[in-house]
Amino acid sequence: MKDKRQDSFERLKHIQKAILEIERFTKSISVNKFIQTDILNNAVLFQFSVIGEAINYVEKEILIKYKYPWFKVRSFRNLIAHEYYNVKLEAVWLIINNDLPELKKNIDAILKNEFKS
Repeated sequence: MKDKRQDSFERLKHIQKAILEIERFTKSISVNKFIQTDILNNAVLFQFSVIGEAINYVEKEILIKYKYPWFKVRSFRNLIAHEYYNVKLEAVWLIINNDLPELKKNIDAILKNEFKS
């Protein structure tokens, strides 16, 4: 039987890694470069998909302790996967700059507070 706590930890580490990848991909580039570079924006969208999928496997009992709109993470993944033709890259850029730092802060806090060594 799968250990839910260990699975949550691994999924949170996947999210943490995906956030770092998005930051690395988009560091020191402009919004125009992001929009115009297909390989770049596709890589970022894939990482957001990883984040949205992984959050589904984190124990709800853990997530509810942290005031964050977790449903938005899942919804964004669903948009990318099912409504990909409606994804606006300008909006993705805003998410990277306005929302991703707060998500990162929450994921880091969960890993620190819930999974002490």
